[in-house]
Amino acid sequence: MKEIVTIQVGGYANFIGSHFWNFQDDLLGLADDPHGNEVFRNQSLDTDVLYRSGETHQGVQTYTPRLLSIDLQGSLGSMSSHGSLYNDVSSSGPSYVQTWKGNVTREVSEPHKKNLFLQSLYEGEQKVDPTKKIEDKDLVDSLQEDVRFWTDFSKVHYHPKSLYEINGLSMDANQFNNYGTGRDVFSEGSRGEEMSERLRFFAEECDHIQGIQFVVDDSGGFSSVAADFLENIADDYTNIPVLLYSARDPRHYIKPMNREDSISRAIHDAVTFSRLSSFCKLIAPIGLPSLSTSEVCSFLHIDDAKPFYSSAVYASALHSISLPFRMAPVGPNADSRYVAGAVDVNGIVQMLSGQGRQNMVAILDVAMPAPLIGGASQRSFQGSLNSLTPDVKEDAEDSYEVESMTIHGALRSGGNHASISEVKDSVTAAYESSGKRPMFSHLSVASCPLPVPLPFPSIFGNCVGQHGELLGSPIPGSLPRRSSLDVHSVPMAARLRSSNAVLPFLDKRLSNLRKFGMDRGAAGIGLLQNWGFAKEEVDEMGESLAKLVLALNPYSQDSSDSD
Repeated sequence: MKEIVTIQVGGYANFIGSHFWNFQDDLLGLADDPHGNEVFRNQSLDTDVLYRSGETHQGVQTYTPRLLSIDLQGSLGSMSSHGSLYNDVSSSGPSYVQTWKGNVTREVSEPHKKNLFLQSLYEGEQKVDPTKKIEDKDLVDSLQEDVRFWTDFSKVHYHPKSLYEINGLSMDANQFNNYGTGRDVFSEGSRGEEMSERLRFFAEECDHIQGIQFVVDDSGGFSSVAADFLENIADDYTNIPVLLYSARDPRHYIKPMNREDSISRAIHDAVTFSRLSSFCKLIAPIGLPSLSTSEVCSFLHIDDAKPFYSSAVYASALHSISLPFRMAPVGPNADSRYVAGAVDVNGIVQMLSGQGRQNMVAILDVAMPAPLIGGASQRSFQGSLNSLTPDVKEDAEDSYEVESMTIHGALRSGGNHASISEVKDSVTAAYESSGKRPMFSHLSVASCPLPVPLPFPSIFGNCVGQHGELLGSPIPGSLPRRSSLDVHSVPMAARLRSSNAVLPFLDKRLSNLRKFGMDRGAAGIGLLQNWGFAKEEVDEMGESLAKLVLALNPYSQDSSDSD
């Protein structure tokens, strides 16, 4: 077995992670259901890749995500930083200082109350009115409005080492809004060592770790925290590849209030991407300015103002693209009826960064739900994919393009599950008919669809059926938004690709860094100095971005500057 350690840094990253782990929890339950659907009972997916076995001090067996979650103090809502399994960790009373003879007072903030969903989830541990029956519909409806924290909809048990809160900051979440505000957070006090120790706990118990799946909220100070942590990881775990998703909440794209704010954001984006990309093997930026109006949501209803909604789509894509890391490889133990195309993290990294040219920036595309196979008017899987990466050039021509695509839970026209071979044939036929295909393409296929957990936002349109099938017309009498009570699973297609279509994203950051931070008399030079960057460091970041551009466009104006 080849394990993965997952790291989530920042508020939006943890919203994505909460959905991601809910999917895994659902898959575990469905696999153990003797009366459940065969595609869930025979997943041929190794959950030990993402999970660890353990036990409490009382000897109770546990199975928890191999996860390190980092966020600000107070971000856990009603959940304890010790998780929910190890409640034997006592909260000690006032600690009296031996040299102090005066009175000691203790101030404790009022704990956040559990919402209706969490009350139902932990009703065995609480006194609940037995005469008040809570229906699933009540739980689903309450979550659409009541989610404040990522823990509000999490149904997963976490290890005490998993939840790390950054305390002692003299600012709130709204002020923690640019690279400079997080500049010294990792190095101050013992924070860096504490985070590293927790990662070490999960990494050292692995038999053969295949990689680190890292998700960061890159819209504010957490990008700086993540960059420092990644630099530390690069030094301590030299041979372990890091697959990094830099995620952005649609709410971050609110129009700047003034020119100073606009310059600060432009520099933040350039510095953040340059720093983050320099400490990982492969980076995939995700986060559209408006997910609700994008092609991604042709069959979905998203409220961009609610991270509970938008993060669900990004989490679905991350779940899909990570399935090959958990598939049984070709061999006597693999069941080719249910999975095909297993590959580990290093395989994906080498595939996308080393075929034809050295490039470590990937575009993430998704189709949710994926189209049906067959039927005269049906789209191909490739044609249904749309980018979750911002500032991507549509229909870019790239003879060196490389892709890794995952399709799972595919349905035939009529609603029946498609076989692995049918999916492969459909993909091959689409390439042959279009006459356009990447230089190299890897395909992974699984029969198991995306499960839709109960605490999932009501985002499905009324042309989406119970199993995620796309219908020709709206369901009579149905509401515009359908919930997990109406849609139980969804066929998915997701793709990571190395393509020059990402050039506008890179060009924007390079030109902004030069314009506001490097040119003579640039308006942002003082800001970069306040953030702790010397001129040499800024020049180095500019050179790093220029090399990324050159890797995708050898005829760019930067080609003469890169020798």
